[in-house]
Amino acid sequence: MAFQKAVKGTLLVGGGALASVLGLSQFAHYRRKQVNLAYVEAAECVSEPVNKEPPSREAQLLALQNVSEFDILVIGGGATGCGCALDAVTRGLKTALVERDDFSSGTSSRSTKLIHGGVRYLQKAIMKLDIEQYRMVKEALHERANLLEIAPHLSAPLPIMLPIYKWWQLPYYWVGIKLYDLVAGSNCLKSSYVLSKSRALEHFPMLQKDKLVGAIVYYDGQHNDARMNLAIALTAARYGAATANYMEVVSLLKKTDPHTGKERVSGARCKDVLTGQEFDVRAKCVINATGPFTDTVRKMDDKNATAICQPSAGVHIVMPGYYSPESMGLLDPATSDGRVIFFLPWQKMTIAGTTDTPTDVTHHPIPSEEDINFILNEVRNYLSCDVEVRRGDVLAAWSGIRPLVTDPKSADTQSISRNHVVDISESGLITIAGGKWTTYRSMAEDTINAAIKAHNLKAGPSRTVGLFLQGGRDWSPTLYIRLVQDYGLESEVAQHLATTYGDKAFEVAKMASVTGKRWPIVGVRLVSEFPYIEAEVKYGIKEYACTAVDMISRRTRLAFLNVQAAEEALPRIVELMGRELNWDDYKKEEELETARKFLYYEMGYKSRSEQLTDRSEISLLPSDIDRYKKRFHKFDADQKGFITIVDVQRVLESINVQMDENTLHEILNEVDLNKNGQVELNEFLQLMSAIQKGRVSGSRLAILMKTAEENLDRRVPIPVDRSCGGL
Repeated sequence: MAFQKAVKGTLLVGGGALASVLGLSQFAHYRRKQVNLAYVEAAECVSEPVNKEPPSREAQLLALQNVSEFDILVIGGGATGCGCALDAVTRGLKTALVERDDFSSGTSSRSTKLIHGGVRYLQKAIMKLDIEQYRMVKEALHERANLLEIAPHLSAPLPIMLPIYKWWQLPYYWVGIKLYDLVAGSNCLKSSYVLSKSRALEHFPMLQKDKLVGAIVYYDGQHNDARMNLAIALTAARYGAATANYMEVVSLLKKTDPHTGKERVSGARCKDVLTGQEFDVRAKCVINATGPFTDTVRKMDDKNATAICQPSAGVHIVMPGYYSPESMGLLDPATSDGRVIFFLPWQKMTIAGTTDTPTDVTHHPIPSEEDINFILNEVRNYLSCDVEVRRGDVLAAWSGIRPLVTDPKSADTQSISRNHVVDISESGLITIAGGKWTTYRSMAEDTINAAIKAHNLKAGPSRTVGLFLQGGRDWSPTLYIRLVQDYGLESEVAQHLATTYGDKAFEVAKMASVTGKRWPIVGVRLVSEFPYIEAEVKYGIKEYACTAVDMISRRTRLAFLNVQAAEEALPRIVELMGRELNWDDYKKEEELETARKFLYYEMGYKSRSEQLTDRSEISLLPSDIDRYKKRFHKFDADQKGFITIVDVQRVLESINVQMDENTLHEILNEVDLNKNGQVELNEFLQLMSAIQKGRVSGSRLAILMKTAEENLDRRVPIPVDRSCGGL
């Protein structure tokens, strides 16, 4: 029977029931390895992955359609949903997972990037003698240690500084942080310590030094959240789970229990978002792990179900790396409105956040200008007056919706515990809600335990503690050196590949294109200032990337680091994806447009455009206006009142600088507010006014014109690369 299924192209393999499209040679290969092709009876059978590589999306869709009944169907491909799938499949349960968008497309990719126990939760636990908060912190600290162990390439300990500006705060915070170490016990990453004022400024030189007493440094973990989520999904797929992104649940299936006569949830009607195809996926148990959309699925089960999720929006911004030290974060424990702000180095940039405000549930949360400015103002309070915190230095901004569990006694979302709730409806739908990124694994374990008990499933205990995620098993801190030596990659690119893909980095390196240069030999970058290379686009498709948005935001993190750089890389990314996925010209244009909208609305590009418009005020001193007019007229020699590409080319040629016409067009287009193909004097003055106010930074036209003015006689080449590319 198994052989007949293999010939037809569908085969059920271990770790649950994964349908793979197999040829006869692959079938024979599995036979030689003596893999149980029908099913796995006990957890011991899945101590190792059943697939060397995750099966293709097409193979996963075949599995979802052809398996008569799964043990577990998980709805939701965030950290918790993927964690549930991995926990279930490694126990020997036939497991499926569907996600209406991409893995980690929601809250799981829009976090503060910390793996932490929750210092402020411990404070609340002590101040309010709240044993629930204490247990949550202790559990999170255990999970923090486990996550750092199972995905060492994607995570690392990070020292975080808590600056002290009042003497009485020093012993108060010191006791609190030492208790944090004590609760962690053997899972303590490194012991916290106190710094004098001078030592604190050595470690964090951009810190506000007036009235600074000293600082306390403690350790938490940091990770690449979207890549971590993807690693969990890929690991589940390798162990045998049938996982598919872009599969929307249209409705829940139900059948009557012959023993009780009651209706029971028995699966879901699913729709392939990419093709429109619909089919049923049947399962003994359905798990709702949809984060902010928890109540949407619950109401599919019971339209009268009461809401248990209270969504809260958290906005983060990304700024240039020079705003913080490379290896030291900052915690503001008490902002002007009582919230906590983190200021952290991440991917060679600086991430700041977060806000915490009630919000409506949406698939496309947008960061507000009010929240962005709130974060900037809080950052200004802690940085030296020598550091001008500019609105124009915001390179990206995003909003994530936290799925908080409602506490009826709470008046605001800040006091709601991030602890999780496992709920079982009368029809057997299991919902996992609340919690936090760090505790995804223990949340999944609790959920599968509840599923096994409620649905009488046969399975062993959880096996996910210490279970390496995709890329983690053979990673080492020196792995990147082999990539440099064996493939001729730049050191920066090699380090990036090693910390993104772990031991799978060699597979990406094998796909890398030859540069045609003496060095690096391979590895063509997608954009000059970031280490992402074209080979990652091809590899990203193997990791289930289906759209350009998947590629710029979750396979690479370009959209989260610099939206201008992401937009610059988009055409090449779409071209490469189109070649691999056989997109026609219409599909390519559609992908470009969708990705640009994503950057514009969800990643902060809209805020950039609002900093400089044709309605922007000109707030300059008369002397500044005269100075800028003189600079403008060096390009507008004919006194037309505007400059064009021809005018700029003429000035550049006079100082022996060559620049291609497309680049010049892009530079002028950044300032051409009314889009008439030329830059008027008024537009130039609006630009210079916005730069003075800090609303705009890194304008290539402004830098080019200033440098040309200074170097017309000296014939010095003019730099025109983006300067940070701020929003």
